[in-house]
Amino acid sequence: MTVHSADLPVPGDSQDLITTRLSIEGMSCAACSGRVARTLSARPGVTDAQVNLLAGSASIRHAPSLSPADLAEAVTRLGYPATLQQDAAPAPKADEAAALKRAFLTALALTLPVFAVEMGGHLVPAFHHWLHGLAGTGPLNWMQMILTALVLAGPGRRFFATGIPALLRGGPEMNSLVALGSGAAFLFSAVVVLMPGLIPPASRHVYFEAAAVIVTLILMGRWLEARAKGQAGAAIRALVELAPDRATVLRDGQPVPVAVADLHPGDLVLLAPGERVAVDGTVTEGQGHVDESMLTGEPIPAPKSPGDPVTGGTVNGTAALTYRVTATGADTTLSRIVRMVEGAQNARLPVQALVDRITRIFVPVVMGLAALAFLLWLAFGPDLAHAVVAGVAVLIIACPCAMGLAVPVSIMVGTGRGAQLGVLFRRGEALQRLSNARLIAMDKTGTLTVGHPELLAIHTQGIAEAEALRLAAGAEARSEHPLGAAIVAGAVARGLDLPPATEVKATAGRGLSGVVEGHRLLIGNLSALTEAGIDPAPALRGAAKEAAAQGATPVHLAVDGRHAAAFALADPVRPEAADTVATLHRMGLRTAMLSGDIPATAQAVGRRLGIDDVQAGLMPGDKLAAIRAMGAGSVFVGDGINDAPALAAAETGIAIGTGTSIAIESADLVLMSGDLGGVARAVRLSRAVMRNIRQNLFWAFAYNTALIPVAMGVLVPFGGPQLSPMLGAGAMALSSVCVVGNALRLRRVR
Repeated sequence: MTVHSADLPVPGDSQDLITTRLSIEGMSCAACSGRVARTLSARPGVTDAQVNLLAGSASIRHAPSLSPADLAEAVTRLGYPATLQQDAAPAPKADEAAALKRAFLTALALTLPVFAVEMGGHLVPAFHHWLHGLAGTGPLNWMQMILTALVLAGPGRRFFATGIPALLRGGPEMNSLVALGSGAAFLFSAVVVLMPGLIPPASRHVYFEAAAVIVTLILMGRWLEARAKGQAGAAIRALVELAPDRATVLRDGQPVPVAVADLHPGDLVLLAPGERVAVDGTVTEGQGHVDESMLTGEPIPAPKSPGDPVTGGTVNGTAALTYRVTATGADTTLSRIVRMVEGAQNARLPVQALVDRITRIFVPVVMGLAALAFLLWLAFGPDLAHAVVAGVAVLIIACPCAMGLAVPVSIMVGTGRGAQLGVLFRRGEALQRLSNARLIAMDKTGTLTVGHPELLAIHTQGIAEAEALRLAAGAEARSEHPLGAAIVAGAVARGLDLPPATEVKATAGRGLSGVVEGHRLLIGNLSALTEAGIDPAPALRGAAKEAAAQGATPVHLAVDGRHAAAFALADPVRPEAADTVATLHRMGLRTAMLSGDIPATAQAVGRRLGIDDVQAGLMPGDKLAAIRAMGAGSVFVGDGINDAPALAAAETGIAIGTGTSIAIESADLVLMSGDLGGVARAVRLSRAVMRNIRQNLFWAFAYNTALIPVAMGVLVPFGGPQLSPMLGAGAMALSSVCVVGNALRLRRVR
């Protein structure tokens, strides 16, 4: 538990801001986390403070002049020990759960005799008479008092150590309610035992079992909650644990086992069949497949050969590979993913603002209602004992824990599940915005299409197709144009040899000329042919026009001044694009294409995929204006540098993970696998998370709205029961467990 500070420049600021992360102990409810957040935000130099109750952490952006140690000290003075956090990995919950389990079992062992003596007598009158006849009422009360004192001073000490100082500082929270409730029940009962003359005879009842059971049940709830919290962070921990500890590196030509921490960029690493890739690198030797499902969500292993990248944490298949290290430590893809997910999990969704406003006044209001219940029962009730029971029950049954957990636990589980599915939320607030999406706008090239042209068809006149392709590829081998590369790739795929070319000359916007095997070639568009005085062949011109109508780009070939061939080149549509668009429509979303391509090509692709609105011929600034015109609920999906402004301007920006780094940095979430179907998965996941949050908030608010009046005794005048503090403690513990358990269902989202 330590501080990690990372420089995060903010454009326009006179100085760069830094981010400090704290690990915080002792936060048990929304009142705790809210108080910590307000204290941090009030510090001069702090621009933003986000506190995660579930993870027990805080992320603070502040000026470099403010020391991270001062921030930790300010939180510690509040009563919540804070330390600086170094690791990107989330703090494990196993130790916390184990400590709470020990405390619960100790409290249970001490509480059972007290519970048996008091409640056993009510359930079985014969047992009551036998026990009191055997030991007497006085010794039994002393035994209950001693055992209950041990429960409160031992396992229950944590409630008093945190709750009472918070109360004295004017910031009461959940621990304060437990301390007041159990303490009041114990003190009243102790006065009955030690100084019975101070209590009216009709009120001389002891409630040691209530004090002991309250602490025991709440400890049980905290233990179960800690276990569930650990499961909530399982996905991110699984990512952290993907990277192996050791690797085999080539040193002076010999394999040497080394710690992964000792690897450096440029090292050659041997990867055995079935072994995990240690860090990011590029394959230098061998061919095989690597399972990248934990990072991309894609179940089919990816083929790898020399020159292909490999990612740390992925699993090698059955072939031995050698790769050169390109990134280590915090620079690896796995480390960046963990940091992105952690950042999303620490984010505050807009819906959290409502919870914060309520929980800020919740505990003081509960204390006021407890005092009111005590006074009303004292004035109108049968005796003092009933007034004490009512006041204690109100204090115990109130549960800001459930309200505080409702949002962050769903975010943590949802973003972790997203990482497993290859949907990486870079900003947690995108979860809420994406759930309200109404229009999905997509770039064409590299997003709806594969991003590079391919040769689709060849039409010839007076020359064989293979010969036309061979001659054209020989000339285009000297070109760097993407369309030329597609012609060359088409020839290579057909096994054709590429003859050498001379006198190669490229003309921007027209095409390329050269001499191949004594033939003078001209390759380009129709304008290039007409400017050279070559009459286009009607049949080839018609075939080219038809290809253009289908979204292809025609490229013409003239041999020795005669129009000989027309090639149809097109950027193929992604295989999953049509299904993705259809799925989005079934989900009630409209779709749009924003493309810089020529209108005819873009319209053809849009018709083929069934896209609702197609806008083509757009410059980056035009895309930006189109996104802004779409308004609320707009989502943009892109992959290129020219998409970055639109990704940043859209209410939610989704970057294809195989795209450029600047596009990924501008987006709110990233599809790691590059599979366009991840857009639908992301929308489904965001809707499931927000639905889960609404369920949690309903449960938390409905629970308190319904049961606090019952604890005050509103049902008693109508013949109903007065709620026991023990039942209140059980219900309070159950409420938090229910909220966390409901959020854990998100781990099964498909």
